[in-house]
Amino acid sequence: MFRQDIQELHPATAKLLAARMIRSIGQGILIVDFTLYLHAMHWKGSSIGIVLSVAGLFGALLSLMIGVGSDRLKRKPFLVVYQVILILSALTAMLTAQPWLIGISAVLGGFGRGANGAAGPFSPAEQAWLAENIRPSKRGLIYSMNTALGFFGTAFGALLAVLPSVWSSWFTGALAYRPLFAMVGILALADLVLIGATEENYRGSQQRIATETHKERRTRTKKENHALLKLVFVNVFNGAAIGMTGPLIAYWFALKFHVGPDFIAPVMAITFVVTGIASLITGKMTEHVGLVQSVVFQRTFGLLMLLLLPVMPFYWLASLVYLLRSAFNRSTAGARQAFAVGLVRAERRGLATSLNTVSMQLPWAIGPTITGYFFEAGQLVVPFYIAALLQGAYIIMYKKFFGAYKVLEDE
Repeated sequence: MFRQDIQELHPATAKLLAARMIRSIGQGILIVDFTLYLHAMHWKGSSIGIVLSVAGLFGALLSLMIGVGSDRLKRKPFLVVYQVILILSALTAMLTAQPWLIGISAVLGGFGRGANGAAGPFSPAEQAWLAENIRPSKRGLIYSMNTALGFFGTAFGALLAVLPSVWSSWFTGALAYRPLFAMVGILALADLVLIGATEENYRGSQQRIATETHKERRTRTKKENHALLKLVFVNVFNGAAIGMTGPLIAYWFALKFHVGPDFIAPVMAITFVVTGIASLITGKMTEHVGLVQSVVFQRTFGLLMLLLLPVMPFYWLASLVYLLRSAFNRSTAGARQAFAVGLVRAERRGLATSLNTVSMQLPWAIGPTITGYFFEAGQLVVPFYIAALLQGAYIIMYKKFFGAYKVLEDE
């Protein structure tokens, strides 16, 4: 079903997809084990939440600058810088257990945030670069494929996250988690080499549509800005909902069912594989029912699963509900990214993707701290219902604002 689409990929597009998958392996390791590592070092739930929140805030603020900068300059240098930062952060976390150094490394490297292979705060440059060699009609499919590869890589990383349980007889306690950061660093180095070999054609701020008059450009810009403002508004609800549950889900499993990485990692791996498959299906769905309708349909089912998850009495049942929720909820990421870049011209894609990212990351960043305090107080259900309320509002407004909206079909 996807063979012809894969064969038609531009070489640069194929390399960017591969880089996403490699990067996601390291993120898969840490989405399972980073909070468990901090828990093993006796960090409080509130402290874990604060670290994740600060990382989210830092990433959100940096994303906006990266998006605008990549529009004015080029995309590739920003991704090279990101990979270098990730290598240094992983090296630091491997060599020390000092809380403040671990915190700084987590903020810079985005540890435990589960970005599905995205380049952290530098993802606006990545997404804008990815659109360079894709026909508008294929964006939903290729961006969903990009998301799917991220989930497949994350699944493999989640399987590797079981290693602290395997070698626990040689490395005891929190020390068992330290070698994982070396693996993350090696993967980041491989990604750095791959990105360095990828060609970019974007010419920065010199790239303009010469046939447009000043009046036409101003009218077009006004229309784009109006659409972006609506996107920012609805994303606030989406980001807040995700931040309340996503970053601390492994920690929640550990608290509620008293399980460790040997139980959590396989569940996460299977979940990411299924979500990756669902992402591919979503990509094909966008070609038939459109980007917006695909998002609304799948997110609605994901909302139902979110309502059920916190009241599941057994680990296996909660795992199944979590799997279904992830498959329907997170598999829409590619479609949502494709919609965002389709709202604007090529020279404003960095801005569009950064606003799309920032408008979710800022409210996302508040979530882990709030949830961490709830968990510390023994309240393991309330954060999920707050998230469900926010998610419901997002779905309704996304459909209302963009149900009849047509993304740009020209370059």
